[in-house]
Amino acid sequence: MNLELQQFKADFFKALGHPLRIRILELLSEGDKNVNELQTLIGSEGSAVSQQLAVLRSKNIVYGTKDGNKVTYSLRDPMIIELLSVARQIFNNHLIDAISMLDRFNED
Repeated sequence: MNLELQQFKADFFKALGHPLRIRILELLSEGDKNVNELQTLIGSEGSAVSQQLAVLRSKNIVYGTKDGNKVTYSLRDPMIIELLSVARQIFNNHLIDAISMLDRFNED
């Protein structure tokens, strides 16, 4: 069981390992969006957004609901929002550490 959980985590974080996929998740954390909305908000061409959505779908991180010829994407698990928030806090902590180190360096 431990190995299966570790493999799930590795695959999950690997799916998050692209800046465009993170941006898509951030936008979807604000509410469901279709591909055209995501493209407009990101300022990226359609194929790039579609490719990254396919990766996120394949790992069950997002899902699409078809309405006519539009597909609206949603986060599969709202805890993704918390995960992105924790990642931002870790980033901020790293910045604080770097600033503190620079301050100490400048004092010397």
